[in-house]
Amino acid sequence: MLTRTGIHAVRALVALAGLPAGEYRGGQAVAAMTGAPANYLGKLLQQLARRGILASQKGVGGGFRLARDPRDIALYEVIEAIEDVGRWSQCMLGNPQCSSDHPCAVHGQWAVVRDAYLDLLRRTRIIDLVDGQHGAPPTQ
Repeated sequence: MLTRTGIHAVRALVALAGLPAGEYRGGQAVAAMTGAPANYLGKLLQQLARRGILASQKGVGGGFRLARDPRDIALYEVIEAIEDVGRWSQCMLGNPQCSSDHPCAVHGQWAVVRDAYLDLLRRTRIIDLVDGQHGAPPTQ
């Protein structure tokens, strides 16, 4: 369910989590590390910096790094910074009056899937992805 933008953001944060403490990496370098288009990723990294997920520094030796420990950054926070996660609470079929009192045909099923997905995003931290605890293939 992650958009391409969400995938690029998560990959960038995982790559930045591997940097030595206090070290910055430029947008071009992060793009090369993740396979993302450089201009596109640069704008995305700036957006994440504005939200306090990344720290940025201009000039020689500058670039981006995580603003906090990767154990303290949940995927939910990352995705919320770049996408409208609130839209997932709306009716899957677009009905304006869909609710528990007036449910659409898939209201109950969608609520279960949505809640499980949002819970996964809230529970999963960047460090989990760095450590390969959520299905990433082991590195050799």
